Amino acid sequence: MTMAESPPRLHWTDGGADCSARWHSERGAPPPRRVVLADDTLPADTAYRLACEGTALLWRGDFHNARQLLLALARRVDRKAARRGAPPAAAPAAPATPAAPGAAFHLHRQAQAQRARVLSMLLIPLEADHGIPLRRAPDHRQAIAEAWGPAGTDEGSSVVALRELLGIVSAHEWRKKGVPVPALGPAPDNRIHPHHGVFSPVRGEYIDLVATTRLPAPAATLTAFDIGTGSGVLAAVLARRGVAKVVATEIDAGALACAADNLARLGLAARVERLHADLFPPGRAGLVVCNPPWLPARPGAPIERAVYDEDSRMLKGFLAGLAGHLAPGGEGWLILSDIAEHLGLRTRAELLAWLDAAGLQVLGRIDTRPTHRKATDAADPLHAARAAEVTSLWRLGARAA
Repeated sequence: MTMAESPPRLHWTDGGADCSARWHSERGAPPPRRVVLADDTLPADTAYRLACEGTALLWRGDFHNARQLLLALARRVDRKAARRGAPPAAAPAAPATPAAPGAAFHLHRQAQAQRARVLSMLLIPLEADHGIPLRRAPDHRQAIAEAWGPAGTDEGSSVVALRELLGIVSAHEWRKKGVPVPALGPAPDNRIHPHHGVFSPVRGEYIDLVATTRLPAPAATLTAFDIGTGSGVLAAVLARRGVAKVVATEIDAGALACAADNLARLGLAARVERLHADLFPPGRAGLVVCNPPWLPARPGAPIERAVYDEDSRMLKGFLAGLAGHLAPGGEGWLILSDIAEHLGLRTRAELLAWLDAAGLQVLGRIDTRPTHRKATDAADPLHAARAAEVTSLWRLGARAA
């Protein structure tokens, strides 16, 4: 949105009067065109039918009842999805024919997007100070301010999907309590506090790879770049390993602020230089670390940019520029899962071709298996790919001319 543009507004009718409020959508979705007022008397089946038709429900009842209605809508969406995936009851049993990995991934994302669209039809009003004018509504103003910034004096009332509001509240709770990272040392001085919109380092295997792989030079003489630092967790690990100088880059201003906050909490602010940059800082380093998004697909929301890298833009950019930013004898550490290969989204041959075109050679590779819950969840739609997934630290060097 440019300075000349007005923020989008949601319009509805209340008692014959035309009403409107500022519209908030993290995904950039336009405000719904059809809006009805809803309260505790609305049956869940009616709410589900309206939501599936694209009619938004602007809530006027009890806040906790709105949360219960959202859960009821989710159950209906999930039951419908389960029925769609099952054969008709009267049909004879047929041999299972699994979808091609790439097709399964895209069907999964389509189902997720449809689920989000339906559940985002339940809307909550907010006052100018981001208070919620509903019965039994909790005070979520601090969580909203962390996500959107302080309430503006001239902003007026606004409307947000309850689903998005609860995501903001969940992010606030993660930010308060933090995520323990054993590679940073013993508790309690080992927590990373992710901000809203910044990926949480809950998958520890890639962090452990950076914490345990042998450094290419003595730490006391080593300069390291952390490309796309996000929460700052890998920069913090390198600093805790005694690396003399760490430069952490990040293109997203919110993520850079999150990294600064975490490094300050850990007492490492003076050890790590933070730089707003797309990929590399100026100069060369003996170690250049990058953990790019692992899946080459378009993100549907800001938080998904840590998972989805459309057309592998960041991965290709890192590989293409790495040799020009390595000091003599230096190493680039690429931390990458092979799940994209198991999903049919990228091949190992493509990755190796990009390495070769960038003038890089593979010095070694350290592999590990993920330990997160979905890796062993047979009910997960992408279970086959997750069960086969390997996360690797690729040690890369500039190829001799």
